[in-house]
Amino acid sequence: MIRILVYVALVFAIAAGFAWLADRPGAIALTWQGYEIQTSLMVAAVALAVLFVALAIVLWLILAAVRAPRLFGGWLSGRKRDRGYRALSRGMIAIGAGDLKRAKRFSTESQKILKGEPLTLLLTAQTAQLSGDGAGARAAFETMLDEPETRLLGLRGLYVEAQRSGEHEAARHYAEEAAKAAPGVAWAGTALFDDQAAHGEWQAALTTLGANLHAKLIERGRAHRLRAVLLTARGMEQEAASPEEARAAAQEAAKLAPGLVPATTLAARLLTRQGDIKRAVRLIETAWRHEPHPELAEAYGAVRAGDSALDRLKRAQRLATLRPGHLESRLAVARAAIDARDWPLARRELAAIDEKDRTERFCLLMAEIEEGPDGNRGHVREWLSRAVRAPRDPQWMADGYVFPAWAPISPITGRLDAFEWRTPTVALADDQRPAIDLVVEEEDEDAPEPLVIEANPVPKPADVSPRPSEPAPPRPAAAEARAASPAPVNGGVAEAVAVPPIPDDPGIEDPEPAAADRLRLQ
Repeated sequence: MIRILVYVALVFAIAAGFAWLADRPGAIALTWQGYEIQTSLMVAAVALAVLFVALAIVLWLILAAVRAPRLFGGWLSGRKRDRGYRALSRGMIAIGAGDLKRAKRFSTESQKILKGEPLTLLLTAQTAQLSGDGAGARAAFETMLDEPETRLLGLRGLYVEAQRSGEHEAARHYAEEAAKAAPGVAWAGTALFDDQAAHGEWQAALTTLGANLHAKLIERGRAHRLRAVLLTARGMEQEAASPEEARAAAQEAAKLAPGLVPATTLAARLLTRQGDIKRAVRLIETAWRHEPHPELAEAYGAVRAGDSALDRLKRAQRLATLRPGHLESRLAVARAAIDARDWPLARRELAAIDEKDRTERFCLLMAEIEEGPDGNRGHVREWLSRAVRAPRDPQWMADGYVFPAWAPISPITGRLDAFEWRTPTVALADDQRPAIDLVVEEEDEDAPEPLVIEANPVPKPADVSPRPSEPAPPRPAAAEARAASPAPVNGGVAEAVAVPPIPDDPGIEDPEPAAADRLRLQ
């Protein structure tokens, strides 16, 4: 737009000048070497303008003749460059389509035409990867390291190749170099953090996690969760050697992630050893309000060494008031009541549990109750057999496997924070569990009448043969059966661990069928 305005102004100025000369006529006389030339002022001005235009045209022709070879060469090289970029583009498309033959052809063509172009190295590397030529791909990526603009691309390619070939040390080296060159690169920070965590380098992983959070490569909530897991792992590692540092790390972890049960139990255990009972109690109670867990109940019961079973029962009842009616609250009170031999209380707590929540642990507790006051082995055997077929209890799982305890990283994949507290997936053929209906019967509230459990078992399949009778086992069989845990779940399918039934005592007759359906809990 500015050029147009300048051009219009110039034309207007020239026209105004000629108009000015036309209004003021005059004559010009030129005498040179015996020649005399006379003309008007307007003609002289027009002739001078024509002369300048002619000189400009001649000068342009001279310059065009001088620059013609270079312009022709540029035109030819432009056509060649366009052909090279077309080959490069088609090669990338062939890589995406998985057409190895066309990718190789266009890669060779682009390399011949576009020498020194970074994208040709990328096309060469991807072609080598597509053909399975790892050495060729690494050579192409290593060539990219020489140029600053392609250095990160080369490090990324070398990292991928090292991961494919199982060279984890080399992969970590490339990730570290990329993180130093560009701290904001997501893949480098994540890869370095995962490798440090997988190798148990907790302090280095914490530093890298902080750098990733500063670079906004991870959400703040997720960063706090991972930091809590790392601090818990560090505390577990230093529990014996540096209890003070372990306690500080566990407390910070419990503050960052109140739902991380291992952090709370670790902090409570270390605080208990140091005699800080009140702080340990507050820590467990805070976690219990967030999400009740059997490990929290166990830690709460053992918060003061030397307490009697009755004291632990009172403490369990206090803990249950924080989440009244919750399944874990009832199970915790029932467990403590059994240890304190308060059988009526244990029966009432278990009877209050809904049918859908009566799992294997419920049946094992019932077996202990039956074994406790008068050793009713027939009822014990009945509850143990139900425990085998009862729904599974939540356990620590990682990558489809069940583990006896929590760990910061998965032993299967090395992934951080892979453990979850959930119910294993069970697949059993012809799984027909008996329906257990508990009915609490109390004729008089003041009188200590027994509580009755009505059991309505579903008939067993025809192909299941009855179990043979053998000599009776020792008394603590139910307590030992309670520790039985399911086998590791592989690929989402588990095999149930069969708990052997307690055989009949030679001196005790089997209960009648009617008595088996109505189990009186004394």
